[in-house]
Amino acid sequence: MTTTERAALVTGGVQGLGAAAARALKEAGARVAVTHLGQSERAKDFGAETGMPVFEWDVSDHDACVRGIAEVVDEIGPIDILVNNAGVNRDGMFHKMDLEDWDAVLRVDLGSMFNVTRQVIGGMRDRGFGRIINISSVNAAKGQAGQTNYCAAKAGVEGFTRALAHESAQKGITVNAVAPGYADTPMVDSVPDKIIKNILEDVPMSRLAEPQEIGRCVRFLASDDAGFITGATLPVNGGLNMG
Repeated sequence: MTTTERAALVTGGVQGLGAAAARALKEAGARVAVTHLGQSERAKDFGAETGMPVFEWDVSDHDACVRGIAEVVDEIGPIDILVNNAGVNRDGMFHKMDLEDWDAVLRVDLGSMFNVTRQVIGGMRDRGFGRIINISSVNAAKGQAGQTNYCAAKAGVEGFTRALAHESAQKGITVNAVAPGYADTPMVDSVPDKIIKNILEDVPMSRLAEPQEIGRCVRFLASDDAGFITGATLPVNGGLNMG
């Protein structure tokens, strides 16, 4: 693969799947920057450990994205590889869900697709190259009780991916999604053990994904080897959803 000297941005990149993706891209030779929100200590440690520039802004805030990405470009150059990873969950049964929890997930997980990608797509089109990789979820297709907001947002991410892939294919830009199953991340750590045990009973591989396994998938989709893949959603779920 050839990512050497290409500039990459990973949103939500200081822990979990985002950190794994950022590390994988750096190992492949890219200049990588990451974002976070409200994780100052973790971000400081990650930046010191990896040498990656770390930026803080809210991806659900359009104006913050305009300013933040301008700062990233000043630091590492025009963005060739974008990994839209930042996301939140506010789980709860729909009949008890309030508007705040619905809106929070839609703004971050889906609204950020516009807020962030809109700032880089023009430059990619002008240069005739780009890799956009959006992090979805197995539950976008499978569904999950207590996650109507999250599943709706992630299904939207996959629709966004396919539509933008159509628009961008003749400009040398690929747009793909990765749909992980349950991975060993802080987000999953917050799920009660009983629920995780029940989930793993449905996973043919009977384990959680390692974040590095997701990171390697992102690295592949960012590579020249994946240059004829676009509009795809790569399932990485241990067989949880084989449909």
